[in-house]
Amino acid sequence: MSVWSQVVGQPAAVAELQAAAARAARVRFSDEDNDGAPGGAGMTHSWLFTGPPGSGRSVAARAFAAALQCPDEGCGSCTACRTVMAGTHADVREIVPEGLSISVKEVRTTIDVAARRPTTARWQIVIVEDADRLTEQASNALLKSVEEPAERTVFLLCCPSEHPDDISVTIRSRCRAVRLRTPAPEAIAAVLVERDGIPEADATWAASVCGGHIGRARRLARVPEAREERDAVLALPRSLRSAADAFAASDAMVGAAEAEAAALAASRDEVEREELAVSLGAGGTGKGTAQAQRSARAAEKDLEKRQKSRLTRTKRDALDRALVDLAGYYRDVLARGLGASVTSTHPDRATEIGNAARDSTPEASLRRLEAILACRDALAANVKPEIAIDALVTALRTG
Repeated sequence: MSVWSQVVGQPAAVAELQAAAARAARVRFSDEDNDGAPGGAGMTHSWLFTGPPGSGRSVAARAFAAALQCPDEGCGSCTACRTVMAGTHADVREIVPEGLSISVKEVRTTIDVAARRPTTARWQIVIVEDADRLTEQASNALLKSVEEPAERTVFLLCCPSEHPDDISVTIRSRCRAVRLRTPAPEAIAAVLVERDGIPEADATWAASVCGGHIGRARRLARVPEAREERDAVLALPRSLRSAADAFAASDAMVGAAEAEAAALAASRDEVEREELAVSLGAGGTGKGTAQAQRSARAAEKDLEKRQKSRLTRTKRDALDRALVDLAGYYRDVLARGLGASVTSTHPDRATEIGNAARDSTPEASLRRLEAILACRDALAANVKPEIAIDALVTALRTG
């Protein structure tokens, strides 16, 4: 199977990228023999992949990188394709933010290496996942490379949209845009069955309730805890009978996010601390030990800072996932109340959504939706989760 088989439900984008990869294969560089070689019109050094969460922005960027490095333009079976898709290719570097943002130091380190000649392939490629998390300084550092790229360097940036809140206008104007859409449930279900071996009934259900997010569908189909978390979130609207119930629900929601983040961080943090200790020669004695210990303490503080930032982001991501589920619930309630003929976000909750629409008004459903969106904005602005979620459940209860 070619690398393009992993880009789900995006035929237009795949066709555009395949054409660009074919043209890139004909590019001749200034230090190569150009006799009789056709040009590479249509290939550019900077690309911007946009689309809603779960649409496969980073997967599409990785598939394109594999096609650029592959002698057969993305066959899926050669060494270049396998290593690019696995994230181990020597000439493909990825910036994947683990914390709340992408620092200027991380960007500068990557683009300095990417400016060199490729070692094993034709291109040096930099993939920036979540480019909307670039700090202002990091954006400025990246802009210089995007404006004046090395001859053999390609930048593939991924972010939700082309809005200035997600990517700076100056960077956007220098990139060729590839716009992805939300995959259809049928396409997601087919991938879960054919590629992941998930039973058809489970795949169909997960695809129908994942909101078009392929990774979420896979997790819902495979992980019982994910289904339990979703059930707990969707039970919240029916549990807000009193103020005490509302604050209990808030505590439970924040506590679940903290527990999930702590569980994901525990084993990984310990491994990183052990690896750091070994790399710094823990337990060593002799000349220079004092200086080494001071360096070790500085490195440990830096590691602790990164781990704390990653924990905060993991907690926010868990809360945001819950808020997206809640927004989908009230969106269905609003649509039912207005009699709109639209695809349901939570089709397995049709009965209770119908009851909620009967017991409420479209205006109240809209206010609840606005409260959820305001909560997401508050969390993005570093408001304490406890405060933001308390305000949310109060608004959900009062309508």
